[in-house]
Amino acid sequence: MGASFPHRENLAPTFAWNEFTGAVGDSVTVLPLVVALSVLTDLSLSFVLLWFGIFQIVWGLYYAAPMSVEPMKALAALVLAGTVSTTEALVAGLFLGVVLLGVGRTNSLARVSRYIGSPVVRGVQFGVALVLLETGLQLSLSNPGFAGIAAVVAVAAIALGRWKVSALAVLLVGGGIAAFHTGVPSPTLPSMDGLFLVDVSGVTMPAFEAASAQIAMTVGNAALATSVLMSDYFDRDISADELASSMGVMNLAAVPFGAFPMCHGSGGVAGKYAFGARTAAANVILGVGYLLVALVAVELVAAYPLAMLGVVLAIIALQLARTSIRETEAYVLVAGIGVLGVVVNLGVAFVVGIVVWLMWERRRGALSWLVSGL
Repeated sequence: MGASFPHRENLAPTFAWNEFTGAVGDSVTVLPLVVALSVLTDLSLSFVLLWFGIFQIVWGLYYAAPMSVEPMKALAALVLAGTVSTTEALVAGLFLGVVLLGVGRTNSLARVSRYIGSPVVRGVQFGVALVLLETGLQLSLSNPGFAGIAAVVAVAAIALGRWKVSALAVLLVGGGIAAFHTGVPSPTLPSMDGLFLVDVSGVTMPAFEAASAQIAMTVGNAALATSVLMSDYFDRDISADELASSMGVMNLAAVPFGAFPMCHGSGGVAGKYAFGARTAAANVILGVGYLLVALVAVELVAAYPLAMLGVVLAIIALQLARTSIRETEAYVLVAGIGVLGVVVNLGVAFVVGIVVWLMWERRRGALSWLVSGL
């Protein structure tokens, strides 16, 4: 029985230069987190990158578009902060996989989306942009020298009329710096130590609290906001429920075998679009790149100057912020949700945004009824 790709239509991957530059846009939302996770936890960087590579290719071809595949950021933040253990985060990822698959298969988001106004989704996008910008600045400030090099390379590329090449140029220069410190990389097989990390000891209350912290952010950013952005950028009609289902499948299939919990995300989509990606070729290119790095040059990634990635991340953040503001008239609500997402977290901002939106709609409806009765 052959594989089914219902979204493919006539949108075949096009391996043009812009797809290579666009592929970089998603990697900078992934690499800083996965490198940090591999250094501070028991996760194997090789296995984590292998699974990112596999699902970049799978979902790019399935959706026939530059779909993002990113770490679940709330879980990553909790692990890096030491709030939950690696095993607890993985258990939370499996639990989220079950929930997301159930939500998607029952079309639950389609039924509740009428209560979630467009400004709420745009606000989540704006919040993601601010979080990415904050992260990019923090990474850049960790080593101003490397950040300065990245800024000079990016500005030079833009000045030469090569905006879409700027991210790739920064990535290559950073790779050269990493290679200078580590030497020429050689093929290595991933250690089996990072393969089976899920354990019943991770079934704890903190694990389910971590899943709760992630779920609102996943629904708001990875499902609803990504669905809207795929329509904005690529004219692709991909429902939030479909995205929830694919995230569920992804985590149930990969987390037991060395992956960190993964999701889609508007930040990665914006990054790919900003630097030129227009077809699934960007996913194939990036996926193959991840696979090669995992097997050949994982030491190179571990030594990569993250401050240089911070500059590219800031550029992507500005692109996403511009889109979220440009596509709405409710600027105050969008900005408020975005700022709350930075100050507290995106999940809370999403829930508060829904409440405010429903109150506003009810008030506006009451006013319309009053005016019509006069």
